[in-house]
Amino acid sequence: MQTEFCKQLGIELPIFAFTHCRDVVVAVSKAGGIGVLGAVGFSAARLKEELDWIDAHIGDHIYGVDTAIPQKYEGMDKTNPEELVAMLQSAIPQQHRDFANKLLADAGVPEWPDKDDEVTLSFSAVQAQLLVDEALTRPKCRMIVNALGTPPADIVKQVHDSGRLIGALAGRLKHGINHKKAGLDFVVCQGSEGGGHAGEVTSMILWPQMVDAIAPLPVLAAGGIGNGRQMLAAMSMGASGVWMGSMWLNSVEASAEPAQRESYMKATSEDTVRTRSFTGKTARVLKNEWTEAWEKDENPKPLPMPLQGYLTFDAVRRTHRYAGSGDCQKVAFNPIGQVVGQINSIESCRDIVFRLLNEYSEALDHINAITPQE
Repeated sequence: MQTEFCKQLGIELPIFAFTHCRDVVVAVSKAGGIGVLGAVGFSAARLKEELDWIDAHIGDHIYGVDTAIPQKYEGMDKTNPEELVAMLQSAIPQQHRDFANKLLADAGVPEWPDKDDEVTLSFSAVQAQLLVDEALTRPKCRMIVNALGTPPADIVKQVHDSGRLIGALAGRLKHGINHKKAGLDFVVCQGSEGGGHAGEVTSMILWPQMVDAIAPLPVLAAGGIGNGRQMLAAMSMGASGVWMGSMWLNSVEASAEPAQRESYMKATSEDTVRTRSFTGKTARVLKNEWTEAWEKDENPKPLPMPLQGYLTFDAVRRTHRYAGSGDCQKVAFNPIGQVVGQINSIESCRDIVFRLLNEYSEALDHINAITPQE
């Protein structure tokens, strides 16, 4: 199953796997799709380590790297990392720090072992540039994706000059149109069902509108895809591929802790919420006591990006490392889409890919069977 966009990249299947886990990147690329490593929250040194491992294990296959450069954020005029960090530190109110720390303490989440560990500067052009620079040193990295808005023109040029493709996510029609005007090579169109940062329009409405609005630019459909029937629906609307994130979170290769896996498999499609409480921008996550606490009138309100993400960096890493400690899952950061209701087993990435293809084929046979033949 190859679309023109697949041929352009040189991959067999139109399956794009967004993941923060290097093992998933390798497994999906080897299965015929392409793994895209989410590098938000990574330092340049951490990304180098991850890409070294991917390069050593992926063979002749290719992969992509996803980062996040919001179009507007606090401190975006700062170009010096140390200056930006100092500004962010001073801008976070003490009551917000105290509130976040109390939520973690009440849930029994252990402290981070090394108090001197530097907090990674996420959601900024300063950090993203370092990550893009590192990614472009890798011949097997063939695509760069921006998760938050149209990338700056200098980064678009840098990626194109390197001979690679660059795209970005879009949760609104106007964002996709802006991406096309900026000269991007593809758009990841994510409906509101999707995990993480997404817009308010559902996939079924947004996908065909985006395909029509930015044609002939390739559109990758995201948000609510967990089986082959949903994949066929996306492809039938003109998508050049499917972009999936949530379905890999519980795969064999994923780095999820047992407590996280249990949370995924217990959750229904009604157990997610769109919240600003982790990053400062609306993101879909599993709802819990953390997300509810930040919504209460008497409590502090989430800060704008990247202040909230800088504030919650410690909470995110602690709840990931100590996922099974105390009542950690009550305050854990588990970004995931409404498709979580379809996650009820642990499969290998290869099995997920093959299941998608089989279900796609069966759904296509069903459509053909009920379509009158001349």
